[in-house]
Amino acid sequence: MIYVYLKGHDFEYDVRELIKVFFFNEDIVFIHNEEEYTGNNILLKNVLTYNKYGISSTTMIYMDNKLLSKNSITNIQDIKIEKDDLKKKIKVGIKQNIYDSLIEISETSAPWGILTGIRPVKIVHTLLDKGLDEEEIFSILNNQYKLFKDKAKLIIDICKRQRKYIYPLDENRFSLYVSIPFCPTRCLYCSFPTCSVSKYDDFVDEYTDRLVYEINQISDIMKGKTISTVYIGGGTPTAIPMKNLDRIIKSIYEYFGYDNIVEITVEAGRPDTIYRGMLEMLKKNNVGRISINPQTMNDNTLKLIGREHCSKDIVKSYYLAREIGFDVINMDLIVGLPSEGINDIKNTLKEIEKLDPENLTIHTLSVKRGSKFRSTMDKYKIKSQRIIDEMLENTREFAKYMNLQPYYLYRQKQILGNMENIGYAKEGKECIYNIMMMEEKETVVAAGMGGVSKIFYPKENRIERIPNVKSLKEYLGRTEEMIERKRNLLS
Repeated sequence: MIYVYLKGHDFEYDVRELIKVFFFNEDIVFIHNEEEYTGNNILLKNVLTYNKYGISSTTMIYMDNKLLSKNSITNIQDIKIEKDDLKKKIKVGIKQNIYDSLIEISETSAPWGILTGIRPVKIVHTLLDKGLDEEEIFSILNNQYKLFKDKAKLIIDICKRQRKYIYPLDENRFSLYVSIPFCPTRCLYCSFPTCSVSKYDDFVDEYTDRLVYEINQISDIMKGKTISTVYIGGGTPTAIPMKNLDRIIKSIYEYFGYDNIVEITVEAGRPDTIYRGMLEMLKKNNVGRISINPQTMNDNTLKLIGREHCSKDIVKSYYLAREIGFDVINMDLIVGLPSEGINDIKNTLKEIEKLDPENLTIHTLSVKRGSKFRSTMDKYKIKSQRIIDEMLENTREFAKYMNLQPYYLYRQKQILGNMENIGYAKEGKECIYNIMMMEEKETVVAAGMGGVSKIFYPKENRIERIPNVKSLKEYLGRTEEMIERKRNLLS
């Protein structure tokens, strides 16, 4: 149990997220009076002070009433970050101060410093837009945000690789995300709003009707604007009947045309949903990029996480896709799956090397509240931060060996080892949609259950979110409402 007492500010959310980095599975309780601390467990006290000399922060950490650490930071108002905003500087200063104290008492390392957000590369884009050079940006990441040097260099390199796709900004350009939320089974770690295709198969035709209708209405709402990329995700889009998916893809072309779509991706993630007819249909519909996602090439783990296929099925699906003519294939892997260690990830990478995909996305397992894993994680052996980092280092070395360069990155809450997810690609084979979606520099309009539209306002560098409902039956009954939400904001 970690007790937290804040004085002079109310940045509870930010403080909680930072403490979670160091105390992954501990209960964190905020108290509003110091007397509420009984002397048991840990107390973290942070005090923000304003005086004639400036703004300062002091953090004290106690264990069983014994002072373990005390740190102070002064002149918070002079902190140099990407935004010249006093509230933001105060928040950063408080987090710096708390970080310095936590790092003294915890055995956990924090390679991402005080950053707890999902999109760290956005900071680099903002600093480059302000005209700072790489050396200045590196200094801010390393000294102000406390990033380890390798992480600071990584996101600078990724940002530079992305900019040719993002700029110049265009408020009339947008991407389309289409959600098909059906899956053969639910994986142990999955927290997405998905539906078992066997349980909900009676709803697939109705869902297809409503989805095609929403796509049609979006084309009307976005009239006069230019579509850029299309991403059909889920769920597992290839889990539904071929005729349904074919109809959905054809509707996109019917309503938006062929000419301006520079990239269309379909997640064919589960090998148990891939067969010749399905792949031939995707190819005939000019789908240029698909995902075949093993997550691991170890059969025992596949069974444990709820996959109804084996590694041989993955290989068979991959070669079938190659035979049919797909020349950009992405494969997802997850580091930190239950009971997996260094030898397991090495075996997976050895098998992936034989396949030589154009894209490889390395996820670090995130223990989400909506997953089965969250409620049953005590049953499984989770590796230490050191082991997770060593496994990720294996993937980094492998990507370099395979001429795969990091091109997008994001982080998640409750991610093991306080690490990250990285998308790698061969030169010129980057997924443009992934870049636009992650860096939020282009409007993304979403159709379907659980889809989230993000409307980009470049002049204000601001995003407005429009979420669709996450329940299948609600979506079917409220499609008009989902459309009107978009129409009201976009018109």
